[in-house]
Amino acid sequence: MDTAVEAKPVQSVDRAAQILGMLREQPSLTISEIARRLGVHRSTAFRLLATLESHDLVEQETARGAYRLGFGLLRMANAVTGRIDLTRDAQSSCDDAAAQLKETVNVAILDQSAAVTITQTVGERMIGVARQYVGQRGPLHATSTGKVLLAYASPAEQRRILTGALEAFTGSTITDAKTLADELEAVLQRGWASAVAEWEEGINALAVPVRGPGGEIVATLSTTAPAFRLPESSFVDHVAVLREAADRLEAKLGVVTTGATA
Repeated sequence: MDTAVEAKPVQSVDRAAQILGMLREQPSLTISEIARRLGVHRSTAFRLLATLESHDLVEQETARGAYRLGFGLLRMANAVTGRIDLTRDAQSSCDDAAAQLKETVNVAILDQSAAVTITQTVGERMIGVARQYVGQRGPLHATSTGKVLLAYASPAEQRRILTGALEAFTGSTITDAKTLADELEAVLQRGWASAVAEWEEGINALAVPVRGPGGEIVATLSTTAPAFRLPESSFVDHVAVLREAADRLEAKLGVVTTGATA
């Protein structure tokens, strides 16, 4: 199959999306009105609406009445809003850490077996990391952010990566599943991950986890810099700065610490 060929829309999915769009513009429509606007038979519109209703995406106003948008859409919207809030709150933590380290700092999330950067603050150094990472998908096995996200991911996600092909981006990329599994265990033990010229030659990176209110890992906070400015001997000091910034971000997200109070 040639994945480069543009996929054609699935008719039933396209029609379902059109229905949701109609109900956004006009909050209440009958089956007959929807069928007429779609240009389909009433029975086709009924089947589409029944499917949407089974997922709480639409609902009937009365037993045999018109349709309106359902609360299932609100739950989906809340998930998106959560990501928007995370991006907004993460920016200030990126700014704080970058100001202390003078290096580029990123926040990334796990999305479809990749580490996706959602916000970034570029460091002040004249010679730094020129790449714009926001929106970029990084490999889980070759980046510090990816290793953190994978270390705390579900067993199914870990199996998917560990049993798949581990692409070599540089001569230092981990391409052996056993070695990667040991690396992930080390990440869990020490609470942070590193990537030493594993995705880009001459570039090192560090990342720490960011927890959500329920204790789950929702993101990572990382720094990226040329290896000569971020040698392995400096990792612990840099991680301490990242951890402090991550703690502040967690507090904004509603994470309650259990430490003693004065």
